[in-house]
Amino acid sequence: MNEEEARHRAKMIKRKQVQDAEVAEKTPGRALLMVHTGTGKGKSTAAFGLLLRMLATGRRCAVVQFIKGAWSTGERRVLENFPDQVEWHSMGEGFTWETQDRARDIAACRRAWGKSCELLARADIALLVLDELNIALRYDYLPLDEVLAGLRGRAGGQNVVITGRNAPPALMEAADLVTEMVLRKHHFAAGVAAQEGIEF
Repeated sequence: MNEEEARHRAKMIKRKQVQDAEVAEKTPGRALLMVHTGTGKGKSTAAFGLLLRMLATGRRCAVVQFIKGAWSTGERRVLENFPDQVEWHSMGEGFTWETQDRARDIAACRRAWGKSCELLARADIALLVLDELNIALRYDYLPLDEVLAGLRGRAGGQNVVITGRNAPPALMEAADLVTEMVLRKHHFAAGVAAQEGIEF
């Protein structure tokens, strides 16, 4: 072993000692409330990645889509192949600028939240994805206090991930994990349309 390799090995031994000590101090895992927000692409995509990881453990998952619903997406088509493990509820009617009807959007979000509350009460659901719930909260389609109370009262052991831009500060405060996707560059701005397999 040369001098450079020896230095690297010594450095990694110290790093492992620090890492092992930090891990040993942590408490056993518990159910998490996670929020994916920000202007960047990938919030829902990351949530569906978590869902796939949970499926691999053999546990049940569910999805409620608050705004989306009009499009047939790749993730929905794939996950519908696991009907015994995944419940999928697309309850939105599309982007708010498409419907152009606030009362209709509120009614759709109320229905989606009603379904969410049913799922939040179920101990057999290990992961619940509330896709674009942040958008519903941003436009005041749902009362934030009611949503926070519902999340706090969820079945024990249930993980929840909430997606969408502009997550309210109170929701981020209540969450165990907040990931903010930051937009640096997007092909749409360069004239490239949304495409199957990338956006949906």
